[in-house]
Amino acid sequence: MGRGGSRGDLYISINVKEHSIFERDGKHLYCEVPLDFVDAALGGSIEVPTLVGKAKIKIPSGTQSHKIFRLNGKGIKPLRGGSVGDILVRVLVEVPVNLNSKQKDLLNDFKVNMSHKDNSPLMSSWLNSAKDFFKNL
Repeated sequence: MGRGGSRGDLYISINVKEHSIFERDGKHLYCEVPLDFVDAALGGSIEVPTLVGKAKIKIPSGTQSHKIFRLNGKGIKPLRGGSVGDILVRVLVEVPVNLNSKQKDLLNDFKVNMSHKDNSPLMSSWLNSAKDFFKNL
């Protein structure tokens, strides 16, 4: 008993503010990073934030939207010990907007030379499923 107060339980309420980039799940952090359409198709690298600076991620050619890349040991160290978590980076392929006429012409030429079977595995798979669906009606 101190300062005239009575003994008892002390309840503390903590509100954690959402981070503008990271979402926490235990010792792991998640974030979403936009990926340029061309870098997704051809490959390249992107810089992503970590809690202590930036890290580079190598992007392989043909990377699809929502692909997750893991930065080992860049997450949070648990208070009660254990290994440091990871940062999981989900890339979101961004389709270009406000194209000028030259860019539109280049993309139309690209479209003419595309084969869904060879260049678009998701589209090819979906088209095959749709054909099977309509056959069974």
